Amino acid sequence: MTAGWRAHLALHYTRDGDRTIALDRHEGPLRVLQRLYPEGPGICHHVIVHPPGGVVGGDRLEVEARLDSGTHALVTTPGATRFYRSSGATAVQQATLTLAEGARLEWLPLETIAHRSCIAENRVTLQLAPGAEAIGWDLLALGLPAAGEAFDDGSFLQQIEMPGVWLEKGRVRGSDALLLDSPIGWAGKRALGTLWFTTGAPLDAARRSALLDAAREVIGPSPSLAGATSPNDRVIVLRVLADRVESAMRLLQAVRGAWRQVAWALSPEPPRIWRT
Repeated sequence: MTAGWRAHLALHYTRDGDRTIALDRHEGPLRVLQRLYPEGPGICHHVIVHPPGGVVGGDRLEVEARLDSGTHALVTTPGATRFYRSSGATAVQQATLTLAEGARLEWLPLETIAHRSCIAENRVTLQLAPGAEAIGWDLLALGLPAAGEAFDDGSFLQQIEMPGVWLEKGRVRGSDALLLDSPIGWAGKRALGTLWFTTGAPLDAARRSALLDAAREVIGPSPSLAGATSPNDRVIVLRVLADRVESAMRLLQAVRGAWRQVAWALSPEPPRIWRT
């Protein structure tokens, strides 16, 4: 049996005057495609890629991002991450995101597609010092409905964690019709998005309420099943279920833009790479 790819990408952001400087080091097929500053020197936009184009059983991809005090980074991808059929081994993608005091991170990879018969785990771990803040999302699509490929076999584990503060963890099995089709589960939908705003110190009541109100205002006219909540005073979460990735992604992008304005007084414009 093939051992699979092993890849590690380390991203380190430091501050030099008013500029966020990015240093990266990679091992294996996981690397930086572009480093951009469309918003000025203070915010580094990083586009990361996995050149093989998909993740299969036995692969292990690790991204480690470390942000020093006062830095601001936006990390995204140029396309979907695809987990393909496995012959038995588990494919793992792990992101570990560590923010020092006053750092800001936007973790915005495009969607993850779980193909039929994949066996996969996708994990995100956040560590935020007091004064640090992060906006991030995870968008999972099961199968390829437009191509007639159902996710009717295989399993996918999703985990988002701030140790001691917040944990989202769930496993979806293609054979679990009760979970996938029940109105208290996926309700027959095949795309699930989670968007979060997290902080290293408690949000005051006014700011927490403003972020929730901003999300709910955007959700209002959405045809998707969506809602926003705050499980504790350091986390705001939006969850959306949709038939297709496209409508879920539009909602995530719109709320991310609203949160950017409300929390940081920054433009809601999406990264340029998404428009190419």
